[in-house]
Amino acid sequence: MSTPKDLRYSEEHEWVKVEGEKVRVGITEFAQSELGDIVFVELPEVGTEVTADAPFGSVESVKTVSELYAPVSGKIIEVNEDLNDSPEFVNESPYEKAWMIVIEPTDLSEVDKLLTPEQYEEMIKED
Repeated sequence: MSTPKDLRYSEEHEWVKVEGEKVRVGITEFAQSELGDIVFVELPEVGTEVTADAPFGSVESVKTVSELYAPVSGKIIEVNEDLNDSPEFVNESPYEKAWMIVIEPTDLSEVDKLLTPEQYEEMIKED
C-alpha cells in the first residue's frame, strides 16, 4: 500500500499535494482498494466554493457510492475531466492520473491540520 511522503492526508482518505498557492486533491490507494472497481466519478464545476470537511463530489464503485470530502476550504480552479471517461484511473493510478480537483485555498495553513504520511499509515493500520 503506497503512502507518498510528499502528501498530506485527511481522515476521510483524501490526499493533498501542495503546489505553490494551490492544492491538488485525490483519494488514497487505501480508499480505492476498499471501494473496489470505480465505475463513476462525480466532481463539481470549476469555480465551486468548497468548505473543509464538507462533501464536494462522489465516487461510485461496483460495491457502493462514497462521498468525497474537501480537505481544505477554497475555490475549485481545476477539475480532472479525464475521470468522466476513465473512472478506472482511480484504481490504476490514484496519486498521478486520478487527481480529482485543484483548490485555491482560502487559508493554506489548513493543510497543516491534515495527517502526515506516518499518521495516516497509523490510522489505516487500525481500520
